[in-house]
Amino acid sequence: MSFKVYNSYSRQKEVFESITHGHVGMYVCGPTVSGESHLGHARPYITFDVLYRYLTHLGNKVRYVRNITDAGHFEEEGREAEDKISNKAILEKLEPMELVQKYTNLYHWAMLQFNCVEPSIEPTATGHIVEQITMIEKIISEGYAYEKNGSVYFDVKKYAAHYDYGKLSGRIIDDLLETTRELDGQEEKKDRADFALWKNAAPEHIMRWKSPWGEGFPGWHIECSAMATKYLGPNFDIHGGGMDLQFPHHESEIAQSTICNHTAPVRYWMHNNMITINGKKMGKSYNNVIKLTELFSGNHPLLTQAFHPMTIRFFILQSHYRSTLDFSSEALVASEKAMKRLWEAYENLQKLEVGDTVQGEDAEIETKVLNWLNELPEFMDDDMSTPKVLANMFEIAPIINSIKDGLIKTNALSSSTLQKMKDSFKLFLEDILGLQNVSATDNEAFKGVMQLLIDIRKEAKGKKDFATSDKIRNQLIELGIQLKDEKGGEMSWTVA
Repeated sequence: MSFKVYNSYSRQKEVFESITHGHVGMYVCGPTVSGESHLGHARPYITFDVLYRYLTHLGNKVRYVRNITDAGHFEEEGREAEDKISNKAILEKLEPMELVQKYTNLYHWAMLQFNCVEPSIEPTATGHIVEQITMIEKIISEGYAYEKNGSVYFDVKKYAAHYDYGKLSGRIIDDLLETTRELDGQEEKKDRADFALWKNAAPEHIMRWKSPWGEGFPGWHIECSAMATKYLGPNFDIHGGGMDLQFPHHESEIAQSTICNHTAPVRYWMHNNMITINGKKMGKSYNNVIKLTELFSGNHPLLTQAFHPMTIRFFILQSHYRSTLDFSSEALVASEKAMKRLWEAYENLQKLEVGDTVQGEDAEIETKVLNWLNELPEFMDDDMSTPKVLANMFEIAPIINSIKDGLIKTNALSSSTLQKMKDSFKLFLEDILGLQNVSATDNEAFKGVMQLLIDIRKEAKGKKDFATSDKIRNQLIELGIQLKDEKGGEMSWTVA
């Protein structure tokens, strides 16, 4: 069976065939590091981590590019236009790149907790200003962008007259003109649907670069087009991200790259669906955004306890990546118990030794097990159906436990079937789904959490925020952990 993926552009499953056999180019939109990553960020990075692992398992050499947005990111559709990095830097009284480094480090730490494989290349927007300017100049020379008062805009209406604009997101150009909000700078545009490639920097704007149009900063969409083109070429295999990025971000990427490179940029567009919380969309207005550090510590009103990163990964993989996933503390508790049951069966499996013969009615058990095992790659080949993979493992788990407990005879499975069980569980549970034994990772995760709390406390003390500093120390004492301030501002900890 060939590996099939759901292509958001064609809205159907397609057999995956890379441009160059045995080599895959994959670009995934990374975080805007103006703040802490939250639960919604976990799903795309875990989803595309599994895709990366599976493509590698199929024998491909994968170049996985995932960017860091560390400049600008002003948004023009459906939200207030703003520069997130500069605004947050002012609020936190930090230099913009100091803020960027802080949240980039925190993001990397969280990805490590989730056991996500590092991308092959992790380019930053600020490191590719030259490439973005060059791309904008090409788009202008092709007649699809125009400059106004130091800003440059993409001419959407002209593009839509010659290309299939809106196909990815299902938007119609006339609807876009009707629904685009009144925002700053709209009077500069030929049409309200046009989006910014470059914005003129106001005097108070912190992050700014010289360009042919004056000092300013790049638009959000152009950065991904420029970095994807540089590291994967004008036409590459897979572009991934959350479904919320289809419009305007990915739609704009297609338009920019098509004009600049004279070819459609991507063969397969893949998008994960959203996470809701207790049936509601996650957002600041609902006061239900849960940061990853809050998930790991349990320090959030919607959480009944702390949850291990592997529990969150397992919870996400229990649903198909294209389906809506409703989060609740109760659902995570259930996932925690389910993962524990499955891992206990896996550990029991590793200890089993059975005979070479299968006799009588016992052959029926072996037939069932082999069918379940043979379906595992079929499920992954069918657009990464991780819930079905886990479901089959749960079917096999009681048989493993029954053999261990003597309820099923030890010759119920042949040695070849037993070996296939061991190999399959290792391959799919650990190598492809990227899950780890929670008890084995607890110690390192705990050390990581402690270091994070120490760093937060140091930062609080540096800002003379002694209320936060004391709160961290006092609550750790209640948990039996003693923080000690050392010379030079360092801190150590001991468990009582």
